[in-house]
Amino acid sequence: MQNQEHLLQEIEGIDDYWGPTFRAIYDQDDDSRKFIDTLDNRIKQYDKEIERMCNFYYQGFIDSIRELQQVENQASKLKKQVVQLNSNVQTIVSEVTSAGEELVKARQVENNIQMAINSLSLCLPALSSYSKLQKQMADKRYYPALKTLEQLEQLYLPQVSHYKFFRQIIEKIPKLRENIKESSMSDLNCFLETIRKFSSKVGEAAMKHSVEQQNFDFGLTKLKKKKDSPEDNSDDEDSLSAQDLIDFSPVYRCLHICTVLSSRDTFDAYYRQQRREQALLTLHPPNNMHESIASYCYYLQCIVGFFVVEDHVLNTGNGLLTRAYLEDLWKMASDKVVSIMRTNTAYCTDANLLLRIKDLIMVFCITLRSYGYPVKNYMELLHEIQEHYNEILMQKWVQVFRDILYRETFCHLEVDNQEQYDNVVRTFPYQDDQLESSPFPRKFPFSSMVPSVYDQVKQFIFACLKFSNDLNFSEGEVDEMVQKSTKLLLSRTFSGCLSSAFHQPRLGLLQVIQIIVDTGYLEKSSKSIQQFVSEATGSTGGTVGDDAGITLGVARNDAEHHMYDKMKLKLNEFLDLEDYDWMLVEPTGQASSFVTDLINFLRVVFNALRNLTEEVSVHVCQEAFEHISKSILNLLLSDDIKQLSMGALNQLNLDVIQCELFAASEPVGKTDEPDFSQHFAPLRQLLDLLLSWDWSTYFHDYGQETSKYSHVKPTTAIIVLEKLKEADKKSVFSVLKKSERDKKKLLETVLKQLKQLAITVQQ
Repeated sequence: MQNQEHLLQEIEGIDDYWGPTFRAIYDQDDDSRKFIDTLDNRIKQYDKEIERMCNFYYQGFIDSIRELQQVENQASKLKKQVVQLNSNVQTIVSEVTSAGEELVKARQVENNIQMAINSLSLCLPALSSYSKLQKQMADKRYYPALKTLEQLEQLYLPQVSHYKFFRQIIEKIPKLRENIKESSMSDLNCFLETIRKFSSKVGEAAMKHSVEQQNFDFGLTKLKKKKDSPEDNSDDEDSLSAQDLIDFSPVYRCLHICTVLSSRDTFDAYYRQQRREQALLTLHPPNNMHESIASYCYYLQCIVGFFVVEDHVLNTGNGLLTRAYLEDLWKMASDKVVSIMRTNTAYCTDANLLLRIKDLIMVFCITLRSYGYPVKNYMELLHEIQEHYNEILMQKWVQVFRDILYRETFCHLEVDNQEQYDNVVRTFPYQDDQLESSPFPRKFPFSSMVPSVYDQVKQFIFACLKFSNDLNFSEGEVDEMVQKSTKLLLSRTFSGCLSSAFHQPRLGLLQVIQIIVDTGYLEKSSKSIQQFVSEATGSTGGTVGDDAGITLGVARNDAEHHMYDKMKLKLNEFLDLEDYDWMLVEPTGQASSFVTDLINFLRVVFNALRNLTEEVSVHVCQEAFEHISKSILNLLLSDDIKQLSMGALNQLNLDVIQCELFAASEPVGKTDEPDFSQHFAPLRQLLDLLLSWDWSTYFHDYGQETSKYSHVKPTTAIIVLEKLKEADKKSVFSVLKKSERDKKKLLETVLKQLKQLAITVQQ
C-alpha cells in the first residue's frame, strides 16, 4: 500500500516522463490491479474536491461574468482605438523599418568598403609585385624578374597567406622559376644562333683591326674597304671592335639566373657543349672552297670570330669558360683547320690565289696571336703551301719553257744594232770582246733560247720570293727554298721540256747541236744565277749554282744522246741512197754521189760541232765514222747481195778512200784523237785483203796482235768470197782462160782454208 502511494506521488509530481513509473507498476501483476483501484479512488477524491471548490466560488463567478459584460462595450471601443493606433503605428514603423534597413545596408557597405580597403592595402604589394614580375618576364628582363619573384615569395606573400590567390601564386612560383630559366635559356640559344651567323663579321672586324694595328698591307680587299665619302655610314661600324658588334647580355643574364637558381654547373656544361658543337659546324669548310679567295676569307673569318667571342666570354664570363678548356678547343680546331687548309690548297692550281691565301693566313695568325692563341702549326702549313706554290710555279713554267722551245728555231741569235745587242747582254750575262768589237749584224754563239730561259729563271725566282714576303723566314730558309726550287726547275721542268722538244720532227741534227751549245751556255751561267739568288735573299751560303750546272749537264747529256740518234738517222738516209752495181766490171774512177753528199753533210755538221767541247766533238766524229763503216760493211755482207764483182769492190774501195780522207782531215779541228780514219779499219782491212789477195799473210798472222788483217774474221771473208764465187759462175768465158781457172781454183782453196779456220775458232 505504501508502494502504491509512492507511485501515485511520482505520477502527480512528474508531468512528462512516466515510463519508469509505469514499468514499475506493471512489473508485478497483483500490484498493477491494486494500483488501478487505488488510482480510481484517488480520482474520485479529486473530483469531490473540485466540485466543492466550484460550489464555493460559483457566486463570485456570476459576478465576474456580469462585470465582464459591462466591460465588453468599453473593450470594444478600446479595441477600435487600439486597431486605429496599431494601423498608425504600423505605418510609422514601416517607414522607420525601411530607413533602418537602408541604414543597416549602408553600414554594411561601409564596413565592407573598409574591409576591402584594408584587404587591398594588405594584398596590393603582393599583387603589384606579381604584376611587375609578369611585365619583367614579358620584357625578357629575367634577372630582375627573378629578384622580384624572390621578394614576392619571401616578403609579400606571407602577409596574404589566408587569401585564396595566395595558394594559386605559391603553386605558380616553381613554374615561374622554370619559365624564367627556360626563357633565359631560350634567349641564350637565340644568342648562340645569332653569334654563329655573325661570326664572319666579328672575324672580319678583328682581322681588319689587327692589320691596321700591325700596319701591314696584305692587299686583301675583303678586309680593306675603300670609303666613298667621309660621311660613309660604314665608318661607325669600322671603328667598333669585334666585341662591340655583339650584345653579350643574354649570356650574362642567363649566367646570373642559373647562379641564383643553383644550376651554374649545368649552365656551364650546356654552354660549352653548344659552343663546341658550333665549333665543329664552323670548322666545316664551304663547298668548293679551293675555287675562290672569298670562300677562304669567309671560312677563316668565321673561325676568328668564333674564338674572339670565346676569348671575350673567358675574360668577362666570371668563370663560364676556363683557359684550359679554351686551349683544348683551340687545339682541336687548329688541327682541323690546318688539315682542311692543307687539303683545299692542294687542289689549288692558281699561284696568284695561293699568294692571296698566304696573305689571308698571315692575317689570320696575327689576329689570333694577338688574342693569345698559339699559331705555330700554321707557320708549318705555310711552309707546305709554299712548296705547293713552287710546284704550281714550275707547272706554269713548263708551259713557259715549252712556248720558248716551240717558237725557237735554234739558230744563232743575230742582232742588227747596238740597242738589240745591249738588250741581250743585259738579259743574259755574256761578254765577248771580239764579238763586241765586230761590225753589225753580230751573231751570238747561242740562240735566243738562252737569254729567254735565263730571264724566265730570274722571273721564277722573283715569283718564289713573293711567297716569302712578310713570313719572317730567315735568310737561310729563304735561300734554301729558292735553291731547292731553282734546282727542281732546271733539273725537272726545263730538262723535261728539252726532252719533249727533242722528239719534235721539225728539229734536225743542226738544231739539236745548237741546243747542246745553248745548254752549255746556260750551264756556264749557273754562277750568275747563284749571285742573283744571293742578292735577292741576302744570303751568301747558297750552292744552287753548282747544282744547276750539274743539272743542266744532265740535260745536255740527254741532248747529246738525241744528237747521236738523229745523226745516225740522217746518215742512214744518205746511205739508203746508194745505187751500187754489184756486178760492175770496171770502177767509175770517182766516188759515188751519195758518198760525196754524205761527206758534204758531215762537213757542215762537224763545222757546227766546233762550238761544242772537244770531248763531244770527238765522240760525234767517232760515232759518225764508225756508223758509216759498219753500215757499208753490213751492206757488203747483206743477204740481199748474192753476187759481187771485183769492179764493184774497187768502186766501194774508192768510196771508202774518200771517207778515210775526210776522216783524216781534222774535220772538227785539232784534237787529241790521232786519226778518225781508224774507225774504218775493219772495212779497210777486208777490202785490202780482197783486192791484194794477200791470203798467205792473213793465214800466217791470224790470231796475232800485230796481224795486218786483225779485224777481218774468217766468217766475214767467207761471205764476201762466196759472193765473188757466185759472180764468176755467171762469166761464160772465165773457163777458157787459164788465169781465170787458176784464180777460181785459188778461191776455192782459200774458201776451204777459211772454213776450216772458222771451225777451229768456234771450237
